[in-house]
Amino acid sequence: MFTRVANFCRKVLNRESVETAPEDRRPLTIIPRDQHSISRKEISENALKVLYRLNKAGYEAYLVGGGVRDLLLGKKPKDFDITTSATPEQMRKLFRNCRLVGRRFRLAHVMFGPEIIEVATFRGHHQVLEPEEGAAGAGHNGMLLRDNIFGSIEEDAQRRDFSVNSLYYSVADFTLRDYTGGLKDLREGTISLIGDPETRYREDPVRMLRAVRFAAKLDMTISRETAEPIPRLAALLHDIPPARLFEEALKLLQAGYGEATYRLLCEYQLFQPLFPLISRNFTEHGDSYMEQMVIRVLANTDQRLRNDMRVNPAFLFAAMLWYPLLEHAQKLTQESGLSYFDAFSLAMNDILDEQCRTLAIPKRLTALMRDMWQLQLRLSRRQGKRAHKLMEHPKFRAAYDLLTLRADVENNAELQRLSRWWGEFQVAAPPRQKNMLTTLGDDAPARARPRRPRRRAPNRDNA
Repeated sequence: MFTRVANFCRKVLNRESVETAPEDRRPLTIIPRDQHSISRKEISENALKVLYRLNKAGYEAYLVGGGVRDLLLGKKPKDFDITTSATPEQMRKLFRNCRLVGRRFRLAHVMFGPEIIEVATFRGHHQVLEPEEGAAGAGHNGMLLRDNIFGSIEEDAQRRDFSVNSLYYSVADFTLRDYTGGLKDLREGTISLIGDPETRYREDPVRMLRAVRFAAKLDMTISRETAEPIPRLAALLHDIPPARLFEEALKLLQAGYGEATYRLLCEYQLFQPLFPLISRNFTEHGDSYMEQMVIRVLANTDQRLRNDMRVNPAFLFAAMLWYPLLEHAQKLTQESGLSYFDAFSLAMNDILDEQCRTLAIPKRLTALMRDMWQLQLRLSRRQGKRAHKLMEHPKFRAAYDLLTLRADVENNAELQRLSRWWGEFQVAAPPRQKNMLTTLGDDAPARARPRRPRRRAPNRDNA
């Protein structure tokens, strides 16, 4: 995977141009055009427009971050980010199609139809000021709450998270600039945090999730220094707003490498702050139905994304939380004497409420999750017109896919027969469907959910 980068970096390290850097920082490496593989043909035309206009207006401007990293790895970048000496207000004056976003750090979004080019001003070294001074602020755990401190490109490089994301490409002279040893880490396949890891994680605990995400995405290894503080600082994620963690969870689990990411999250004890309902039921050997379901649904999601198929986060979360839901419903049934249907409905509320305390799953998704869960109770009822009515439900297909996953995970003959029946029924011609319904009789599989317990007789003595 890294052959192209390795050959390129060996060439660079032998012929690099080095400028003096301040103490405790790595020397700046400038790679001229004939010694790197980035071409303007591979860069978005809209990103080039922004870079050229900033340069023409007298500002420094560079392509930076994941776009540069992916170009060097021979990958197609998902987006192109720019950093510049222009302030957000100067950006707004320069581009009519610009809007400013962000509170923690102000960014400029330059809009080109569906494509958004994100432009950030060079960041400076933050100072924790008094609240009324307003430029920077930190919480009690050292987490940065506001960070609108601007600086030079050298300071900006030190403020970025990982060295492989701190490479700068200039359209002014077509050079590549490396301030933090990112080329070496790219060659060696290493994710290294810039600066003191514990300090940087306390500034923004989400960086721990980003380290895992990049390691899984790029098939790299997290360096020892970068990895060491993660398990003992994982609890800092509890300070992150649930809405932000939800967005991070989608990036982690629904980007095509969810299974590998999941294993790394467990290794570094980062899964528990995201999914406490699941992690509290982990087993010693990871062989419970719940753990097998998580691995299977993530592997299936990865496969669908590789095949350019659509994925829905509601299905992912519904599958991951199915067994915690089932266990809680059975517990409510035993403790309260409620019918299973009523206990199941209450359990859905409890499970979603608890999960949303850590990940703010939007209501549009929790509504779909409820549909998929409730349909699991109905898929075994196929007599009469019920089968056709079930197939008309908007979430029938998703519910059927969940049923199939359950049958595979549990290796349950009854669930497997039910799954096969629905698979055949969906594609059968009407005469065949009628015959399948007629011949159900005594051959119909058992109910796909636990039987409702008998209602307990009222205690006459306490009536």
